[in-house]
Amino acid sequence: MNTLASLRTIVKQEKPQVVSVANAADREVLLAVKEAVKQDLCSFLLFGNETEIRSISSSIDLDLNLPHLVIRNVTTNVALEATKAVHTNEAQILMKGNVSTKNLLKAVLDKESGLRTGKVLSHVALFEVPNQDRLIFLTDAAMNIAPDLKEKVEILNNAVQVAHGIGLDTPKVAIISPVEVVNHSMPSTLDGAVMTQMQNRGQIKGCLVDGPLAFDNAVSHKAAEQKDIKSKVAGQADILMVPTIEVGNALYKSFMYFAKAKVAAVISGAKAPIILTSRADSAESKLHSLSLALVSSKTF
Repeated sequence: MNTLASLRTIVKQEKPQVVSVANAADREVLLAVKEAVKQDLCSFLLFGNETEIRSISSSIDLDLNLPHLVIRNVTTNVALEATKAVHTNEAQILMKGNVSTKNLLKAVLDKESGLRTGKVLSHVALFEVPNQDRLIFLTDAAMNIAPDLKEKVEILNNAVQVAHGIGLDTPKVAIISPVEVVNHSMPSTLDGAVMTQMQNRGQIKGCLVDGPLAFDNAVSHKAAEQKDIKSKVAGQADILMVPTIEVGNALYKSFMYFAKAKVAAVISGAKAPIILTSRADSAESKLHSLSLALVSSKTF
């Protein structure tokens, strides 16, 4: 698999699912909904102000009479009502619409109607980089600021869970650091070494882990060979795990703006996938993230 579009082929082979949209009164969200329905990817519960949803839908020629679409007229606590639908299994995926991230996550963490599991929530991005022969995961670029070792293990497990969902049975995980050797002055190298040993001893399962690895050694066979790094992960990592949000955010935006990459992203660690795209993201990006959520939901 080397394109995000190929995710949609897998979706069509899965059982039908329902996506709950928290405030669907948003042009780009509804454009993504329109394309998803056109391709018969899933059905939707559209929460929000019905008048606004219908007005925007009319402007983009989205037929709301299709059996795939149900509007739930909600004007208060939209995020909570959309989350409740997933909590009760009326829907299998939660999608952010025209609501703030803060309000949606508050609903997700609600003790009575939320989707909390007790695990760390983390951002899992999947990139289609033009000069690469495979899709590459990146975590965590948006949720956890400076995770400790215990939290890093959960973040890694969350990414592996999503990778399993798209068909990577044993994803290769590179623990990214500035250098590929342990340096006591760099905590990220210590954590990388510990997590590698944890995987070797079966404390981390379902993947291959190696670290610390500098970015070039993680993605380039040539760079790894030049430094005489012998590893089943180096040069062919499926998952890049960064030490802090600063590193992840910079790498994420470098992929997007310098490499012209395409991206899909979900929040993992809850009872169901959460599509937490920015309100500024294009309909295409939202569709990619929707496809990733639909494919990976079976592992949640």
